[in-house]
Amino acid sequence: MYELNAEESAIVSVVRDWVDRQVKPVVRDLEHANTYPETLIEQMKSMGVYGLAIPEPWNSAGVSTPCYAAVTEELARGWMSLAGAMGGHSVVAKLLVNFGTQEQQDHYLPRMTTGEIRATMALTEPGGGSDLQAMRTVARRDGDDYVINGSKTWITNARRSQLIALLCLTDPDAQPTHSGISILLVEKGPGFSVSRDLPKLGYKGVESCELAFDDLRVPATSLLGTEEGRGFGQMMRGLEIGRIQVASRALGVGRAALEDALKYSQERESFGQPIWKHQSVGNYLADMVTQLTAARQLVQYAARRYDDGRADMEAGMAKLFASETAMKIALDAVRIHGGYGYSTEFDVERYFRDAPLMIVGEGTNEILKNVIVRQLVARNRVAR
Repeated sequence: MYELNAEESAIVSVVRDWVDRQVKPVVRDLEHANTYPETLIEQMKSMGVYGLAIPEPWNSAGVSTPCYAAVTEELARGWMSLAGAMGGHSVVAKLLVNFGTQEQQDHYLPRMTTGEIRATMALTEPGGGSDLQAMRTVARRDGDDYVINGSKTWITNARRSQLIALLCLTDPDAQPTHSGISILLVEKGPGFSVSRDLPKLGYKGVESCELAFDDLRVPATSLLGTEEGRGFGQMMRGLEIGRIQVASRALGVGRAALEDALKYSQERESFGQPIWKHQSVGNYLADMVTQLTAARQLVQYAARRYDDGRADMEAGMAKLFASETAMKIALDAVRIHGGYGYSTEFDVERYFRDAPLMIVGEGTNEILKNVIVRQLVARNRVAR
C-alpha cells in the first residue's frame, strides 16, 4: 500500500495494531457519549504520534510525509477524531520548522514532540470563512508587546492546547491586505477566553471552539520568524501539510467504511446467498475499493511532493478527491447495510457523519478548486 522503508512500515504497523486493540473496542461508546478520549490521547503521546512531523535535531523519530499520511489514515480508520486531535498540532510544528527562529524552535519543538505542549492553529473567523484576508483580528504593537483583539472559530483542541498559531493583522492598513498579515505564537493569558464549544454533526469527543481575544498581551518575540507581514505565505505553506493530513483522515474514514461493508456483505444473506453476490451490492464494493485506492495514490503523491518542495496544487487535489471519495464510500456503506446502516448499533452511521468534515475543513472543496486551477495555469503559462 505504501512505498515506505522498513522502519517507517513498522511504525505504521504499530499504530494499526494499536487501533485494532485499543480504539476499535471503545470508540462507539466514547463517540456516542461525546467523551474526550483522554486515555487514547495519552497513549498516542507515548507512541510518539505527536512528534511524527518534527525532524531532527528536536526529534530523532521524525518520519517522512508519506509515513505521516499513512499513520494518519490508520488513526482515522479507528476514529477520525483521534487523527483530528493531532492535525493542527502538526501544522504548527511545520510552521516552526520552516519559519521559526532558532529560539522559537528550541523552546517549543522538543516539548511538542512528546505532546507535553499541544498546539493548534487559529485561522477562521465567524464572519470570514474561507476568506482569510477578510479577517478582523488585530495585533497592535505596544512597546515590547503585541495587544490582540478579535475572535476565531472552529478551533480544534482549543481547551487543551497550550500554544496557538494565530493568524492576525499586524498592519490593518496594509495594501494588499495579505502583506499586513502575520502569525503570532500565542500562549493563553489574561484577555484570552474560549467563548463556546460548537455543536457538531460528527467529529465528536474533540472540541471545536470559538475563541475571544480582549486586549491579550503577548511579547513581540511571539511573532513567527523575524518579519511582520509574512504570515499569509507562511500559513499557505502550513496548509499544504494540513490538507494532506485531512485527505489522509478521509482515507481512514473511507477505508473503515469499506472494511465494514465488505465484512457485512459476506455475513448477510438474502435470497439464499451472501449479498455481495448480488450485482448491485457487488458493484458498490468494486467502485468503493477502486476509488479508495485511487485516492490513496493521490494522497501519497502529494506527500512525496511536499517533501520535495511546494505542493499546494497536489495537496489541494488530494484533499478534494479523497474527501469526496470518503463521502461517497460512507454513503454506499450505509446502502449496503440497509436499515442497519441507519442504526447507531453499527459504525457506518458514524463514518457518514464524520466524512463531511473533510469536505469543508482546511479550505472548502470549492475554494480548493480555485487553488488548483490557479496553480495549473501558473505552471502552464501560454506564451503571448
